[in-house]
Amino acid sequence: MRTAYLYGWLITGIVLALVAACLFGSTPMSITRVMAAILGQAPAGDVIVIWEIRLPRALAALVVGAALGISGAALQGLLRNPLAEPGVLGVTASAALAATFTLYYGLAAGSAYILPMASIVGALGATSLLAIAAMRIRSVVTLILLGVGLSSFSAALMSLLLNLAPNPFSLSDMINWLLGSVANRSYDDLKITTPLILAGMIILFVTRRGLSALTLGEEAASGIGLDLRKQRIAVVLGAGLATGAAVALAGAIGFVGIVAPHIVRPFVGYDPARSLLPSALLAGMILVLADIGVRLLPTNTELKLGVVAALIGAPAFIWIAVQRRTIND
Repeated sequence: MRTAYLYGWLITGIVLALVAACLFGSTPMSITRVMAAILGQAPAGDVIVIWEIRLPRALAALVVGAALGISGAALQGLLRNPLAEPGVLGVTASAALAATFTLYYGLAAGSAYILPMASIVGALGATSLLAIAAMRIRSVVTLILLGVGLSSFSAALMSLLLNLAPNPFSLSDMINWLLGSVANRSYDDLKITTPLILAGMIILFVTRRGLSALTLGEEAASGIGLDLRKQRIAVVLGAGLATGAAVALAGAIGFVGIVAPHIVRPFVGYDPARSLLPSALLAGMILVLADIGVRLLPTNTELKLGVVAALIGAPAFIWIAVQRRTIND
């Protein structure tokens, strides 16, 4: 019953957030104008603003947040640590590095699928490395440090590409993309990346029982029949697909994958299996609301969504780390 209420609140919140995303922008619109535009009974300008600008942008934020939320929850279950998250472990940075590489060399212009595929390859490489390390490294702190090192190295290589950018225009494109944003996203962008994100999310959802078994420890989970190797491969593949496609759609956005599962966990009995979908829904709603905030901030230049997510998420990450340290002590 408690889970049913949780889903009810989250779905209601998402619907309200999407409606609010259609209401607010550079020119606020009344609910009457928005509904008329949705039904196609408004002036052509209003219809274009809602259907071609605001709604695709809000849906992109929702999809990206869902991908990062479920990936964070799955990685936390796999590594049995609430600090695990695609951004913290270097998965997002690795995906961004691979995508930046295609932008730097102009490969992305060859096909609409090259950049998403490059992002997924980068994310899969990082998650595979982490999964292999998790088999050999027993200290979760060491594993987190490995992820931080991987993120730093990827960031350094991205900085090198930015420094060697052939012209100011390509430099501007790479910087804007790396800061993370869902502005100017279209239905075509969603058509390319959403199937990949959904595939990753489905794979992660299939692994949910294995994640619950891992709460008993790897030896106990193996004793009750869990194939640890297949479990790691499935989580790595699912998180890599979802995170890589999310980065391809919106650029590098961090911390939402750690905040959403942390909020959800107490409501699902701290069960990783039951936290996957609620984490996806909450993270999607958080990003939609954050993107609304980006549009409403009184600044001359619109802030990037990745910047706002980091400003909110980084303090939350520090608080979670401090709370965990206090409990362990």
